[in-house]
Order: sequence, then structure tokens, then C-alpha cells
Amino acid sequence: MGGLLSRLSEEKKSGEKSSMMDSAATREITGFERLKDKVHTRLIDDMPQAIMTEANQEKKRAMLRDRILQVVGEESPKLNITLSPREIESMSQVLLDDMIGFGPIQKLLDEEDISEVMVNGPYQIYFERKGKLILSDVKFKDNDHVMRIIERIVAPIGRRIDESVPYVDARLPDGSRVNAIIPPLALNGPTITIRKFKKEALGIQDMVRFGTVSQEMATFLEACIKIRLNIVVSGGTGSGKTTTLNILSSFIPEDERIITCEDAAELQLRQPHVVRLETRPANIEGKGAVPMRELIKNTLRMRPERVIVGECRGGEALDMLQAMNTGHDGSLTTGHANTPRDMLSRLETMVLMSGMDLPIRAIREQVASAVHMIVQQSRLKDGSRKITYLTEIQGMEGDKIVTQDIFRFEQTGTDEKGKIIGRLKATGIRPKFASKFEESGIHLPPNIFTDSAKGW
Repeated sequence: MGGLLSRLSEEKKSGEKSSMMDSAATREITGFERLKDKVHTRLIDDMPQAIMTEANQEKKRAMLRDRILQVVGEESPKLNITLSPREIESMSQVLLDDMIGFGPIQKLLDEEDISEVMVNGPYQIYFERKGKLILSDVKFKDNDHVMRIIERIVAPIGRRIDESVPYVDARLPDGSRVNAIIPPLALNGPTITIRKFKKEALGIQDMVRFGTVSQEMATFLEACIKIRLNIVVSGGTGSGKTTTLNILSSFIPEDERIITCEDAAELQLRQPHVVRLETRPANIEGKGAVPMRELIKNTLRMRPERVIVGECRGGEALDMLQAMNTGHDGSLTTGHANTPRDMLSRLETMVLMSGMDLPIRAIREQVASAVHMIVQQSRLKDGSRKITYLTEIQGMEGDKIVTQDIFRFEQTGTDEKGKIIGRLKATGIRPKFASKFEESGIHLPPNIFTDSAKGW
């Protein structure tokens, strides 16, 4: 009995000690937040003009950091709050990110190996690393906090978001693509999806190194761009279509005039003669919108040698096909579809969305004569991205479009870690346009279309 009472007494003391520690931790967190809010308020109310007008972002950040440390030093004694050097540095970073960055998600955007950031309301933030989604420990304060960051993203590029227009496509200064949607459409609170782009543009050899394509496929794709084939990059969401489009466009000769049309400019072309066009949404009065169709129509009056449309989603597919059919060979675009055959069906549907009352056979003839090849991009179950098909459009046979796979990816299994095992291989069939390579002075390796399969 005495032993039991002794043990209960020890457990009580331990519980009281734990409760005291929890209470101290709560006071510390509360003190940190109180001081941070006070410093934040003072910075907003009393920001030196020199900081507000400084154009150089690095210098501005350094000046603001010094000001934050100064205000922390002035306010902490008044609130009787003492912070360690590490806590002061943490508070300084949080305030910097909140005032001139993108709040709590700034540190995720700064990490090189994170490819996507997804804010599902203020308290649930995911990010993608190496093809896998991971729940982050960072959070926003509340819905208003998320809304302030959305406004900071869209305002510099003339976009708006409110109850009358509750969703928007935008971009960050580094070219990363942003989609935001807010209540009442987003039930979890303001939602942000950011597709990051690497600061250093990838090249075709990076795709070979990652196993996205084989060396034979890379050589073939470069040659296809140089002989001015019209190519559609097809794939699902997050499969890497835009990255592939960027890499394919890098093979366009520098002496050609390229015009790009996008909803939110994100292509990273390296040639000197590039004209970039971007759609414009309607203003607050519902006027002034410039949709993709109008951009493409105007592009054809600008003497383009290559037309690149970031993505075909609707009726603009008809204008893109007509551009491909009227002397603008070598044009490129992307579309959402899971297979090359699905992409052809999508093109038919998008042409019908243009409002033109065309028979299906006429649409298919347009597609078959305009598009030379479909590059199918896929994101596999293990998170890896591969070009799974290079498919030639050979023309019409009756009422159907005839296609032929030139290269494809064959999955053979998975290893013990769940990584997909397979091979990128040629089908052994030469494309009908192969003669154009020789005519253009491009000499491909004689065995490039044979099954020299490479496993991954």
C-alpha cells in the first residue's frame, strides 16, 4: 500500500512538473506571438521612406531586417519579453517573409528540390518533393492572412481576385505558375497552387539523365524541331508538359522569330528573337478581356516563323490548327490527355468549343494535316516523369486518323522500393517524315529506329 501511495505521489509530482513545463511553453509561444504582432504593427505604421522606395530587393531586404531588429530591441523590454538570439533571428525571418515575401510558404518556395506548393486553406500546406506529396508543418494565421498573400501575388501583374471573380491564374516574379481560388468556391478557405520552375532551365541531357527520355529519343526530338514538325505535347496535370515544351523550344534556331501565347506567361525561351504575349482577364466592369483566341489571331499578323501556345484548352485549338496549316510549320503547343489517341479526341472536342459548326470528318482532316507528332508525357505512380510515347500522325484512313508509335515506354515491373522498372524503346518503324531529315541535312544514326532498348 505504501509503495502504491509513493508511486502515486511521484506521478502527481511528475504531472505537476509536466503541466508547469507546458504552461511555460504556452507563455513563451504567446510572448513570441505578442512581440511579433507588436513589431509587425509598428513596422506598418512607421516604415522609413528609404525602405519603402528602395528598388533593389536584396538591399531592401537587408534594410528591413535591420529595422526589424531595431524595433524588436525597443519593444521587447516594454512587454517584458526576453528572446534568445535564435528566437530573434526566427522572428526576423518570419516578419521579412510576411512583409516582402510570400508569408509562411516563402521558405518552401526557396527550397530548390520542392517543385510544387499547395495551400489548402490557412492550416494545411502540402509540397511536392521528388514526385511525392508531403504535408508541411508551416501554417498561415487565418484566411485573411492567405488573402493578403494572394493579393501580393496578383496585384503586380494587373490581375484581381474577389467574390465576383473568385479564381485567377498568375505568376511569381521568377516565372512560377500560380492558381488561386477563394470562398465561396473554395470551401476550405483561400487555396493556392504554385508550380515552381527551376532557376536554371533544364536541357535535353537533363531529361536523359533523369530517365525521362533515352538518348535516341532526345536525338530524334531535336531533329524533329529542326525540320519544323508541328508537335503537341500531351499529358496529365503535373506530368511535366511545360518543362518538355521549354526544352523542345530550345532547339529552335536563333535566327527565327518566335511568338508565344500564354494565359500566364511561364515559358523560358532562350532565343534572342522572342515576342511574348499574355491573355488579359476582364476588368471590374467586365470589359477589356483578351482571350487566347484573339491572341493567336493577332499573332498571325506579326510575321511569326514559329508559334508556341502554352496550352490549348478550348476553341483556340481551331486557330492553332489553322496556323499550323497555313505555313507556320514548327509550331508547338500542349494539351491535357492521358494517351496520344485521347489527345486527338480532345482536339476534336476543343475545335467544337470554338462555336464553328464543322462536321467531325472535317475536324479530323484539319488535325491530321496540321499535327505531325504527339509527345506523350506521363507522371508514373512512383512520382517519376517519362515521355511514354512519341507518336506520328500519318493521315486519314476513311473517317479515322491513323497514328503510329515511333518510340514508347514499356513497364516491366517495380523494385522493392516501389520504383517502376521499364524501358524506353524504339518500335522499329521509321516515320513517314523521315525523308525530311536527309533533305534538311540532318543525318540520324542508322539504328535509331531499331529496338536498342534501354532499361530504367
